Amino acid sequence: MTKEFDLIQTDRIIEMAWEDRTSFEAIEFQFGITESEVIEVMRRALKPSSFRVWRKRVNSSVSKKHLMKRNPEIERFKCTRQRTISHNKISKR
Repeated sequence: MTKEFDLIQTDRIIEMAWEDRTSFEAIEFQFGITESEVIEVMRRALKPSSFRVWRKRVNSSVSKKHLMKRNPEIERFKCTRQRTISHNKISKR
């Protein structure tokens, strides 16, 4: 069962899920939801085509969504040079 989030929290989860450098563990640390719950949030919030693109991207070998696949020298959740985004530009239903 997935937790309920307000619009701002949902937008932030979607933003973090799209960000390659943000691991599922970072999302779990901030929002208390597992990878499968993140997938459920994405499935409910995105258009079906956007969800498929995201899943394909996350499952690719390029993705660093899991800490175990990531370079061990990267110890932060967020790049120090990353700009904050004021709103979510990902297409939603």
